[in-house]
Amino acid sequence: MDRAISIFRHLPQTLRWLLLLGGAWVWIAAGGPDEARAASDETITVGSKTFTESVVLGELAVDLVESTQHEASHRRQLGGSRVLWKALRKGDIAIYPEYTGTIDQELFPDRELTSLDALREALAEEGIAMTEPLGFENTYVLGMKKSRARELGIEAISDLNEHPDLKLGFSNEFMDREDGWPGLSRRYNLPHEDVQGLDHDLAYRGLDEGDLDVIDLYSTDAEIAYYDIRKLEDDRDFFPSYRAVMLYRRDLEGRAPEVVEQLTRLEGEISGSEMISMNKAVKLDGRTEEWASASWLQRNLGIDAEIDRQTAWERFVQRSLEHLFMVVVSLSAAIALAVPLGIAAFRRRRLGQVILGLVGIVQTIPSLAMLVFMIPLFGIGTWPAIAALFLYSLLPIVRNTHAGLTDIPRDVRESAEVLGLTERAVLWRVELPIATRAILAGVKTSSVINIGIATLGALIGAGGYGQPILTGIRLDDMGLILQGAVPAALLAVAAQGVFELVERLIVPEGLRLDEPG
Repeated sequence: MDRAISIFRHLPQTLRWLLLLGGAWVWIAAGGPDEARAASDETITVGSKTFTESVVLGELAVDLVESTQHEASHRRQLGGSRVLWKALRKGDIAIYPEYTGTIDQELFPDRELTSLDALREALAEEGIAMTEPLGFENTYVLGMKKSRARELGIEAISDLNEHPDLKLGFSNEFMDREDGWPGLSRRYNLPHEDVQGLDHDLAYRGLDEGDLDVIDLYSTDAEIAYYDIRKLEDDRDFFPSYRAVMLYRRDLEGRAPEVVEQLTRLEGEISGSEMISMNKAVKLDGRTEEWASASWLQRNLGIDAEIDRQTAWERFVQRSLEHLFMVVVSLSAAIALAVPLGIAAFRRRRLGQVILGLVGIVQTIPSLAMLVFMIPLFGIGTWPAIAALFLYSLLPIVRNTHAGLTDIPRDVRESAEVLGLTERAVLWRVELPIATRAILAGVKTSSVINIGIATLGALIGAGGYGQPILTGIRLDDMGLILQGAVPAALLAVAAQGVFELVERLIVPEGLRLDEPG
């Protein structure tokens, strides 16, 4: 301990301040949301996909879990089927709603699972169980505005062949799934080249405004009637049956059999019209998913569920802590590594080219791809987001540290050497203090990048300000989008202000003579 204190005291002032600041931030954020710490071993985690129906079904599962006196948490809008499937197999979630056609075509694409028993056998091999169908089917369909379809005489998917100039817009997952556009275009030999991938909920707006002619629909979407959309007949029987089910880890049967028993109460109970009604309550009537779930459970199963688990203020505080935790931990770790890397790049030119090249390559990886890459290593939630943010924060700090040291005039170094200072002493006592402003400029740039990219962490269950933004996009609610975007922008401004203050405290006054006033 004494040796560590001695080493710390001999560090240059710049590094001491950066380490103290990073340590203070981590200490402050330590009270923030750590899913491994916040959730007890008895908490049962439910996941859902990025569309409203999945979130509503997830809420039904949460309410049923809580009716057994178990604690439950809901990881909303985690992404597509493969993300949820991997999370379920790994144990990051215990339950999530799925569809039989997706299990067959997407989760087990190389096997022909033509019956529920075949699906159960395949799932059992992965340690997963499945309820009986919940009572409704939500299949993929293609849709057009009725007025446009009548104008062109289109009633079935095969009729699209006669209109190759139509603009098609499909959800991003549909664009990549074998039971989506790739397989559909082959089955119908569709010639269309103007095919765009976009968010499912935004596609309805594009169709209504005439920017798109054909989109993919979920057959239980409330918007189909609202936007007066014709569902095109699947006249070559491409789409399989998509009956809704609940998937859950088989170990629940042993550690929480009452939860499994409650889940089975949904079997055969939800009709297609009821599911459309619940979707409509959320998407068109402004109700919450919690309200839709609680209302259905009370009406059909006699279960009283809590509707508003958090106030608006509690949600804001939670999202703020989640976002701050991700930013603070990732940025502090990046500072601790990037400054030494920048020094190494300056001292060893050949090694420096490798270091600068590697951190530059990392920066070119799309943020969504980086988040997904982290899931196999860290699961879903906060830590894969922190790992991705850490990697994105390296480049500005490494480059600015390297540039700050490189730009120091040669005569300054020579003067230090004449005074008899060792190379190590020149670095710590002369070069780093002079390069402090450049280093801090890199840290400020990283902090802004970090805060912005952290909003994407909500896609893998990390929460933060991205959660209301994603929900706002899904529900076409500008107010919710602003609830995430405005605090994120203010946090970025606050971070800039903090580092401006730090700069005034640690940059020697003689190096600030060029400042006005």
